[in-house]
Amino acid sequence: MTTTNPLLDVNDLRVTFPGRGFRARPTEVLHGVSLTIDQGETLGLVGESGSGKTTIGRAVLGLVKPSGGTITFDGRDITHATPKERRVLARDIQVVFQDPYTSLNPSLTIGDILSEPLIVQGATARDARTRVRTLLDQVGLPADATERLPREFSGGQRQRVAIARALAPEPRLIVCDEPVSALDLSTQARVLDLFLDIQRRTGVAYLFITHDLAVVRHVSHRVSVLYRGDNVETGPADTVTSTPEHPYTRKLLLASPVADPTEQERRRTERRRLAALAAGESDAGQA
Repeated sequence: MTTTNPLLDVNDLRVTFPGRGFRARPTEVLHGVSLTIDQGETLGLVGESGSGKTTIGRAVLGLVKPSGGTITFDGRDITHATPKERRVLARDIQVVFQDPYTSLNPSLTIGDILSEPLIVQGATARDARTRVRTLLDQVGLPADATERLPREFSGGQRQRVAIARALAPEPRLIVCDEPVSALDLSTQARVLDLFLDIQRRTGVAYLFITHDLAVVRHVSHRVSVLYRGDNVETGPADTVTSTPEHPYTRKLLLASPVADPTEQERRRTERRRLAALAAGESDAGQA
């Protein structure tokens, strides 16, 4: 039986931030998190604000320096990759940020925004223009978008431009950091379907970071749940988002709003029960 190494392997990752103020103690925000992503797979990374999920994405991108553990991409240790090595890695690892309104340079046309990373990596201006036309078609934007500025587009269209920019160097992994949280619900659905369609056509893998279990259920093959810097549950998306094992994951699921008032009230009651149990366990531990 042959085994295939994962595309991304994060093992026992720790990140520590310096304290604020004189003699302030440093704070460890990730306490030995491990996760893997296979070729063409989507791993949903879910947790509330402050859980450390974005820090994991930034560590993979080289924007945060790990204090322990390893990050391996395609069998190569990139934990402490140099800036030169990171520029090469940018061909294979890209990112889509949360806010489509600030992630695009407002003074550049869409054509320049999409051409720039291609030209930096050695493409000719002619080849870049051809690739840009292909990218716009992939994300469902008209060809004349190349001559327009970001402010001329809606939020959903801007996020499509951001996705096209991430696809430009034909990466193998895209870190998606809350890529639909700034969009309205109908636009969210269209952008999520676009992510799925692109994955089917290109085989790209996603690390999909979000706080919304409904979103990860829609796009993910597997889900990892992060709580206060620890990975508390990992499993198939259908299982984790419908019958979770960990109490924190159950609380996240119960916090998701539903249209049925009766079901919503049942969820509130169950959340209160879990909170009371957690408070009782905490008191018992202190005693």
